[in-house]
Amino acid sequence: MVSELFTQKAEAVKNLTKKPTDDEMLQLYGLFKQATIGDNETTKPGVFDFKGKYKWESWDKLKGTSSEEAESEYIKLVDELIAKYN
Repeated sequence: MVSELFTQKAEAVKNLTKKPTDDEMLQLYGLFKQATIGDNETTKPGVFDFKGKYKWESWDKLKGTSSEEAESEYIKLVDELIAKYN
């Protein structure tokens, strides 16, 4: 179960005045999935699904990270992006 602050940050990141870089978006994705679902147990996307593969890898590299730690890192990253892009 994620915190209310996490939920607020997930909404806040959607309202940034400028879009974060692809790398930043992948970081957000991986941390969000790790915080809300846990370890990636899904099958790696096919070789031609580049976007899916990058997203899968960004989540998979967080394997073993606790939901609480991923949530904390996500909140910290969103705060950095708000300072950078708003």
